[in-house]
Amino acid sequence: MNQTARANSNVGGAPVQVATAVGRKRRRLNLWRHRSLVLGGVIVGLIVLAAVVATVATPYDPNKQNYTALLQGVSGQHWLGTDQLGRDVFSRILVGARTSLIVAAGAVLVALVIGIPVGLISGFYRGFWDDWVIMRIVDALQAFPFLILALVLAAVMGPGIRNAMIAIGIGYLPVFIRIVRGQVLAEVRKEYVDSARVVGCSDWRIMLRHIFPNITTPLIVQVTVAMAGGIVAEASLSYLGLGVIPPTASWGTMLHDAQGYLSQDAMLAVVPGLAIAVAVLGFNLLGEGLQEIWDPKLKE
Repeated sequence: MNQTARANSNVGGAPVQVATAVGRKRRRLNLWRHRSLVLGGVIVGLIVLAAVVATVATPYDPNKQNYTALLQGVSGQHWLGTDQLGRDVFSRILVGARTSLIVAAGAVLVALVIGIPVGLISGFYRGFWDDWVIMRIVDALQAFPFLILALVLAAVMGPGIRNAMIAIGIGYLPVFIRIVRGQVLAEVRKEYVDSARVVGCSDWRIMLRHIFPNITTPLIVQVTVAMAGGIVAEASLSYLGLGVIPPTASWGTMLHDAQGYLSQDAMLAVVPGLAIAVAVLGFNLLGEGLQEIWDPKLKE
């Protein structure tokens, strides 16, 4: 009897062990499938850390000129060398990370503050104001490529961090308005909206308390993508003299300053160029990973 019970116990325990092994394998596969989220999060986290370090302390004053250390290569004192004015490149890269994040985040905030209420109103009420006013303005803005529109606005308003934020943010407005409007059009037809109307909820309460929480997922994904584009736009504006005002460090201004010294020290252009590329890659991977998790169409 004891042998029989022991045998039955072994047979009965096998499926449990197999199921546990399968569950562990699935968890490993899921983590591996979302490797873009992990890699993007690590890259973005490092960039944020660099921006925080630039706020607290840097190895050298990023704006201090040292004419006895012009165009020095990589060394123990200057990890990425010095530029044409003797300024430490590593310190300026850290400050450039802070500048890029501030401008990109500010631009996205401008687009969200304007785009969310406009998209909510447009999708909820529809009618004349939606079809013939709001969407026609959006179409007019989208007729210009994003970067061209940002360049024109920055040229009109003048250089500076604040103006760069506003110019890039206005360039993002059509995207955010269309995303919010499209999501609201889909949500407003659902039963919970009719139920909210029946119990006497006001239109604004329905939009803010019921519809808006259900449309945040695509907005968060779009924010990560917009951050990547904002970094490129800020670098482009600064490179052309329409963004950050020197001597404030920016990856775009570093590229602009390096173009006359490529034959003497190509690293002056390579380092900020790589910084821009890695930052854009990180935010794009983060957005891709979030979309893989939240979009049911991409799930197995």
